[in-house]
Amino acid sequence: MNMTPEEYRAYVQQKQPKSPIVKDTAFAFVIGGLICLLGQLILEFWKSRGLDQETASSAASITLVGLSALLTALNCYNTIARFGGAGTLVPITGFANAVVSPALDFKSEGLINGMAAKMFAVAGPVIVFGVSASVVYGLILTALQYLK
Repeated sequence: MNMTPEEYRAYVQQKQPKSPIVKDTAFAFVIGGLICLLGQLILEFWKSRGLDQETASSAASITLVGLSALLTALNCYNTIARFGGAGTLVPITGFANAVVSPALDFKSEGLINGMAAKMFAVAGPVIVFGVSASVVYGLILTALQYLK
């Protein structure tokens, strides 16, 4: 089969499945919104239990991380992610999933060389960049304080 580059490009476009971007975007929006709604409900729950705003926020974050890790371990988070796509990347739940998922994938290699070593394979660069950026930001703020 001898084709020109233009003919090949047209052939590939004809065979390539169409991306349902509007549907995917809508599902991501809905799932991300539901995760945020769940977070708000958890926050309100902790506040109703007598915690102040700051403590309730911490408790809600811990609860969301725990729920995300549990759903990842039960293989439910992947099902939600297949449906909601990028909507499951809401920072705190997506981060917990990014830590737990590789740990589970490599648990057969042992506790140290498997789970512990691979746990931060995905999330590690994010942690390093976040910590580094916060140190630089802190140094800049400190320098600005002394310049006043």
